[in-house]
Amino acid sequence: MNNAHKGNLKFIFQGITGMLICIITLFSSTNYSHASVFHALTILQDTGPPRKLPRATDTLPPVSGDTSIKKIHTSDTLDVKVSKDSLDAPVSYTAKDSMVLDVPTKKITLYNTSTTKYKDIDLSAYKIQLDQATQVVVATYTPDTAGSFVGRPSFKQAESTLDADSITFNFKTQKGITSSTYTTQGEMYVHGDRIKKISPDAFFALRGRLTTCNLDEPHFAFVANKMKLVNKKLAVSGPIHPEFEGVPIPVYLPFGFFPLSQGRHSGFLPPEFTVNQQFGLGLERGGYYKVLNDNFDVITRADIYSYGGYRINVTPSYRVRYRYQGQLNFAYQNTRFLSDLGKQEFDHNRSFNLTWSHTVDSKARPGTSFSANVNAGSTQFNRYVANNPVLNFQNQLSSTISYSKNWNNKYNLTVSANHNQNNNTRLVNISLPNATFTATTLYPFQRKEFVGEPKWYEKLGIGLNSTVNGQSSFYDSLFSFHKIIDTFQWGAQHSIPITLSLPALGPLQVAPGISYSERWYGRKFYHEYNGKAGDTTLHGFYTARDISFSLGLNTALYGTFEGFGKNSSIKAIRHVIRPTVSLAYKPDLSKGAYYQTKPDSLGIIRRYSVYEGSLYGGFGEGKFGGINFGIDNNLEMKVRNKNDTSGTGDKKIRLLDGFGISGSYNLMTDSFALSTFSTYLRSTLFEKINITASAVIDPYETGAYGIRKNKLVWQSGKVSLGRLTNANIAMSTSFKSKDDSKKKKEAERGEDSDVPLTMEEQQAQLDYIRNHPSEFADFNIPWSVNISYSLSFSRLFDLTKNDFKTDITSNASINGDFNLTPKWKAGMNTYYDFKTAAITSFTMFISRDMHCWQMSINVTPVGLYRSFNITINPKSSLLRDIRINRNRSFYGGT
Repeated sequence: MNNAHKGNLKFIFQGITGMLICIITLFSSTNYSHASVFHALTILQDTGPPRKLPRATDTLPPVSGDTSIKKIHTSDTLDVKVSKDSLDAPVSYTAKDSMVLDVPTKKITLYNTSTTKYKDIDLSAYKIQLDQATQVVVATYTPDTAGSFVGRPSFKQAESTLDADSITFNFKTQKGITSSTYTTQGEMYVHGDRIKKISPDAFFALRGRLTTCNLDEPHFAFVANKMKLVNKKLAVSGPIHPEFEGVPIPVYLPFGFFPLSQGRHSGFLPPEFTVNQQFGLGLERGGYYKVLNDNFDVITRADIYSYGGYRINVTPSYRVRYRYQGQLNFAYQNTRFLSDLGKQEFDHNRSFNLTWSHTVDSKARPGTSFSANVNAGSTQFNRYVANNPVLNFQNQLSSTISYSKNWNNKYNLTVSANHNQNNNTRLVNISLPNATFTATTLYPFQRKEFVGEPKWYEKLGIGLNSTVNGQSSFYDSLFSFHKIIDTFQWGAQHSIPITLSLPALGPLQVAPGISYSERWYGRKFYHEYNGKAGDTTLHGFYTARDISFSLGLNTALYGTFEGFGKNSSIKAIRHVIRPTVSLAYKPDLSKGAYYQTKPDSLGIIRRYSVYEGSLYGGFGEGKFGGINFGIDNNLEMKVRNKNDTSGTGDKKIRLLDGFGISGSYNLMTDSFALSTFSTYLRSTLFEKINITASAVIDPYETGAYGIRKNKLVWQSGKVSLGRLTNANIAMSTSFKSKDDSKKKKEAERGEDSDVPLTMEEQQAQLDYIRNHPSEFADFNIPWSVNISYSLSFSRLFDLTKNDFKTDITSNASINGDFNLTPKWKAGMNTYYDFKTAAITSFTMFISRDMHCWQMSINVTPVGLYRSFNITINPKSSLLRDIRINRNRSFYGGT
């Protein structure tokens, strides 16, 4: 028999065998498996030398005959040869409509919602055709009667996803070609007329288009004729240009480079161009971001102006996951600006600012914590920052660095260093070291094992609170190390409270107590007047002690009024009164620490403590044996729900969270026995308006030079509690419409990725939001308004007028925004000072949502620096620095 006849017989044998395998596969199992049929066909190809499949247990002996045929040992009863071109893994596939198997051409065609899976490859389309001879799969869509695409092919491999009009892919070489393809790379959407896939992570694109707009017809894109993309890493191209609404812009770059990987990457930070009336033309916020390692990076930014001024910001940050993280920012500015005085053309100022924040994960070292929040620098720094209207009016700086250690919740030690400074007075206070040791209440007579009711003496508790502080004060213009040492003073205070909880006497709660306190001082102060006022300071170690005894009684009284009638919306009003009375005794242990002198030219004799002006001050002079009293009130209203017929849906409304008055009366003194009255009020009216108020009332009359007389106000026939010495009130509220985010949104093809921000990126974003509110408008809320008001009142004696002078300061702030249309939002933020009858700060903005872009206009017509800016930029964080920006600043004066 010649070779041709042998080949024909061989082919006929293979065909019959394949058919047998298909029949056995289809009818020997109740579960129909497409993968088994396709795998059966793949092992029958004869395009090269045969190869072995992995050996498995066989129940039949080997077949004798042609020794050139390799044998496959499986759990089946057939031995067939395997071609070297067969796939090394099964292919599973499904089809909603039908599957056509063409044995002579070795092709399988799937129709309607077809899927094919091979290893990590997942292919879906309306029609999929598998060619076993070439191991090539072709996927296409079909148009419906309306002309719309049905079953557009989608290809997924590893982290790469492609949607195209047609996909041709070779399982063996792992390469393919697609047409009219769309894919997503992080925040970037990529479209190519033709894309060639060369590996699981890399492919080339012909006439590619990159954009962050997730519409089928994007509002803008960067277009290049040739492009290469590496999945989740980068995209590079030849000559590239932008286009808007499909219209090309004749601005070409020789090449394009787009980082697509997530996380931190080193790179340049583009500057913003600005024009400032006082500083000149400028470039702001330009710099470089450097990633040193996984735990450390640095941001360097600079502002430079044409009049010669500049500012440099260096911001290193660090983080160790599950342990600690922090950020340091050092800013130095050399300011050169136009002078207002006219004596010279320019004024010059050098200043700096240092901030540091550090936090420790609470789980890193249980029982131990360390934190830092530092904000210190030159008192003139905030004034000369040209691009931050909020910072210009920040006159208080403070810092805290603290370490604490807890021992089984019994003892606690806290060591800290504090700083505060006033930029107006230029006074700087540094407080260190500060140490506080606290022992929780111990019960020395308490039994280790409780049996029955505890005895009354077992509730006797003893505690300990000890603090040590050091402080130095100086003006920044007189700063020197010698000045810090010269003004440094220290002090300590120890307090031992002893409490006893007695059983309730009916509705009364009885609480006796003893408190012992001791203070340590490093200085004594004496006021003198010898032609001019002066102080004498004595250095040394001095102590003072104080002890007090008390017996407190408190209870609660409840009252409810329900006589509003059935038709009234108000069902009841409830009033709770909590009176407190305590008997107290304090011996005079500080008599030797007081002296009397004439401190000024008025010749009035006054009494002072030698510890006045120290960190803790002196204890009160004289004995006290009297009564402390106070009363607190709470008022609530119950309102009927008209929509509720069961009677159980009543709503409680808090009218007054707290309103009260407190004071004391000393039975052991012959003058000024009654103390001042302290009043307060707290309310969240209708759960919308927050109100807090407090006042101090002096019940005694005053005489010459505002000195108190030992005569109560009402003893002169006046109906009054006394003279109001100081008071304050603060109110705030906010209103906003319902959240509109529940409305159905326009169907879009992708979603913006939420990339986690590092701590320094969060802080930088907060600063940016504060200065550019329009770029972060919430279009889901049609309108919102926040209103706050505060008033402070005080009466001080004016020697020049020989009368009391009333000083009232009040201010109000309003901020809010509203939607002009679903895409337009306007807002404002203002601060009004009633004392000066002037608007001290006013900022307004208009923002336009342009889907993938946003336009914002910020205007500050009132303030130290008046400014406006117009910005149009993409929303995506990847392209945020690509913006059209216009800034102008004008000096508003002092």
